[in-house]
Amino acid sequence: MRFGLIYELQLPRPWDANSEHQLVQQALAEVEVADRLGLDYVWANEHHFLEEYSHNSAPEVFLAAAAGRTKQIRIGHAVVLSPPGYNPPARVAERMAMLDLVSSGRAEWGTGSSASRAELEGFNVDPALKKLMWAEATEQTANMMAMAPYPGFKGDYFSMPARNVIPKPLQKPHPPIWLACSNRETIHVAARNGVGALAFAFVDPAEAAKWAGEYYEIIKSDQCVPIGHSVNANIAMATGFSVHHDEAEAIRRGGEGFQFFGFALGHHYVYGDHIPGVTNVWERFERGRDAMPPAVGNGIGTPAQLIERLTQYQDAGVDQVIFVQQAGRNTHADIIASLELFAAEVMPVMKAGQAERDARKQAELAPYIEAALQRKNWMLPLAPDAIPSIPAYGRSVVASDATPKALAARRGGGINIPSEDPSERPRAAE
Repeated sequence: MRFGLIYELQLPRPWDANSEHQLVQQALAEVEVADRLGLDYVWANEHHFLEEYSHNSAPEVFLAAAAGRTKQIRIGHAVVLSPPGYNPPARVAERMAMLDLVSSGRAEWGTGSSASRAELEGFNVDPALKKLMWAEATEQTANMMAMAPYPGFKGDYFSMPARNVIPKPLQKPHPPIWLACSNRETIHVAARNGVGALAFAFVDPAEAAKWAGEYYEIIKSDQCVPIGHSVNANIAMATGFSVHHDEAEAIRRGGEGFQFFGFALGHHYVYGDHIPGVTNVWERFERGRDAMPPAVGNGIGTPAQLIERLTQYQDAGVDQVIFVQQAGRNTHADIIASLELFAAEVMPVMKAGQAERDARKQAELAPYIEAALQRKNWMLPLAPDAIPSIPAYGRSVVASDATPKALAARRGGGINIPSEDPSERPRAAE
C-alpha cells in the first residue's frame, strides 16, 4: 500500500499578517520530512474563495516549491479545476508539463470541477454543465501534452487553433490522470475513463471494498475507454491522521482538526451561508461541536490500530491511503511527530511485499488496459502539409490603430503615454 498527504492549506480564523506565510512554510517543511521518511505522495488541491477551508488557490506554485525540496515523493496536483472557466486547457497542459519537468517526472495530474457555489459562480461555470466541461477539457488537455503539434479543436465549451503546446512533460505520454470522487457514481466515472479515483468520501473499509471492487470491474470491462493516452488504474481513499502510542492523545492531537475539516467542507459545499471576508467558520464550528459525532479517522490512533485498519483497506483493494493531517488547528509539531512514528512503526509493516503485489496487479491488468486503449477514438494528427502557418504580425501592428496614441485616445486621453518623438516629450520645468 502507498501513502500520501493532502494539503488544502486550512487556516481557521483569527488570522494575522503572517498567518498564511507561516502556514505555507510549515507545510513545505512537512513535505520535506515526508519525503525523507519514504511516504509516496503529496497532494495539493486547487480551491478558490473557500475561506478557512482552503487557502491553496495556486497549488502548482506550492508543489513546484515542494518538488525543489524533495527527491522521491510523487507530486500530486489534486485537483486541477478542469472546466475552461477556471483554467484554459492549454494552460493546464503547460502547467502540468512544467511541474513534471521541475519534479523530474514525479507529477500526478488530478482533475475535477468543484461543487462549491463560491467557486463555480465566481468563475461563471454553469453547475449543470460542469461534468461535460470536465470531460471535454480533460481529454483535450491530454491531447495537448501528447501531440506535437496539437491539431486544434472546436468544441462545445472551448475552441483553440492548431498549436504546439510546450513544454512537453517528462513522463510519456503525460502524467497519470486522476479524478476527484465524492461518491460511488464518480468512482464509476473514473473507471469508465481509465483514470485513477481520488476518493474524498471518508468511507470505512467495508464500503471501500465495494467501491474498489466496482472500480476494478469497470476497468476490466468494455465500459473503460481512456480519456487520456494511458490508463491509470488506481484507487486512493482519504482519512484523518494522527498517530501516538496513547490512543486518547492521538485523538486529542488530530480529532478536532479532522472534525473541522468535515465541518468546513460541509459549510462551503452543502449547508453554509457564507459572507465573503466576514463569516467566521471556526466560530460556527465551535458553537456546534457538542452536537457533532466524535471524529472517526481510520488513520487516527496507535500504530497497532493503524496497522489493523490499513490492512483492511489493503485487503479491500485500495491502492493508496491519503492522510488529512493539516486540518483545523492541528499543530506543525504534532504532524511531524505523527509522521515520524508512522514511518517507524506502521509503514514497514504495510510496505512488506509491495513489489510482489505491484507485479501481480500489473500482470493481471495488462490485457485489460491494452484492450481499453484499443477502444479509444484517438484524435488524428495533422498531415505535415496541413499544419497551418502562423505569419507574424510584423509592422502591420505598428501601422494599425493599436499604437499608444490611438489606445490613449480610445480610453479618453486619461493615460499619459510618452510619445516616440523626442521633440513631443514633456520637458522638465525650467
